Amino acid sequence: MERVKISPISGFPEYLPAERIVEQHFLDVIRETFELHGFPSIETRAVEPVERLLGKGGDADKEIYGVSRLAADDSDARDAALGLHFDLTVPFARYVLENAGHLAFPFRRHQIQKVWRGERPQEGRYREFTQADIDVVDAGELAPHFEAEIPLVMAEVFAKLPIGQMVIQVNNRKIPEGFYLGIGVTDVVGTLRIVDKLDKIGPAKVADLLVESGLTREQADQCLALAAIRTEDLAFVDRVRELGVSHPTLDEGLDALAAVIRAGLANARGALVADLRIARGLDYYTGTVYETQLVGHESWGSFCSGGRYDSLASDGKTTYPGVGISIGVSRLLGLLLGQKLLTASRSTPACVLVAVNDEDSRATSTRVATQLRARGIPCEVAPKPAKFGKQIRYAERRGMPYVWFPGAGDSNGDVAEGSRDQVKDIRSGEQVDADAATWQPPANDLHPQILRTES
Repeated sequence: MERVKISPISGFPEYLPAERIVEQHFLDVIRETFELHGFPSIETRAVEPVERLLGKGGDADKEIYGVSRLAADDSDARDAALGLHFDLTVPFARYVLENAGHLAFPFRRHQIQKVWRGERPQEGRYREFTQADIDVVDAGELAPHFEAEIPLVMAEVFAKLPIGQMVIQVNNRKIPEGFYLGIGVTDVVGTLRIVDKLDKIGPAKVADLLVESGLTREQADQCLALAAIRTEDLAFVDRVRELGVSHPTLDEGLDALAAVIRAGLANARGALVADLRIARGLDYYTGTVYETQLVGHESWGSFCSGGRYDSLASDGKTTYPGVGISIGVSRLLGLLLGQKLLTASRSTPACVLVAVNDEDSRATSTRVATQLRARGIPCEVAPKPAKFGKQIRYAERRGMPYVWFPGAGDSNGDVAEGSRDQVKDIRSGEQVDADAATWQPPANDLHPQILRTES
């Protein structure tokens, strides 16, 4: 038989069982929280026409994976070129247009799926990864209160995950736009692009670039002063006013951001901060914008971002504005697991290993396992009727806390006629009589626990 050398493909992560348990816990928490807030699930196809994928502003430079049939013929050449979607927004926009007649607006959805990007793989960045999105879209107009609701959902998700404090940084695109116009700067997008480099090159170099772009030194200093404002409460409004700039668009932005921060103070204190440096999606977002950072690991960047967009899609008659936010699930998990900051308490969902005395009595062990499973207790029947010490070690290596001994024997291999079943806590060594119809493990043992290893 030919020997095949197996080599990993970079950028396509695959988890070991214990890591997959951590991932599934994250996905369960995210999905359950989304559904608590009334966001139904949708799933869209993996492929879109390449022309559509290239048409989203700001993302035309993404490396799109093309899809074709290996045995393609002339009929395939007549079909539109297809590519794997690189985010969930492009397919969602298409989904809204295709199904608008069947959707009730405002339409809210959550979507948890794989996406693909031909990027250079590195820690926390992959070619295949999972995103978790929520959006609210309306026909014609979208009420501004949704811009406050969206980050509150994410704040609740983060509060339930064992990751420490995650801070959602919020800005409104109308604030820098109105401010720049108020100081006489007309190239708003160009100025924002330069200010967005603050984290990479620092304020001094940003100021020089602003001057090179045509701003005066005073205007550059004012732009940096605005970007430096960050508050956990409504104090940002006064701090902007103190800069002495006025413009109607600036007023609109301050009012809108104040409404979001006010909602955060009332419902998730400490989870939202006003950060006037945030300027993501320059060609796309039109109102509130969001980014996130894990406190203590700010150098990792943002794991969850999004914002308000006034034109998700249009059919020529109706425009569909919306607001959404996306968690980079694989990015977050890749760094947490890669840095060994999280682990699962065991590598199997099974809580109990049901021992097998001998092959003739395997049916008895299976019957015990069936009773336990019927009451929601995950368990596995031992693969071999080995010595009980070996069966215990089998459970121990997988992290199962309990071994169940059917009535024909105990962990010492002793057999007593008419003896009762016993269950052994292999961590403490305690072994007690048990009945599969009534025995219940402690809640923390029933399912794998996600443990933080960070001090």
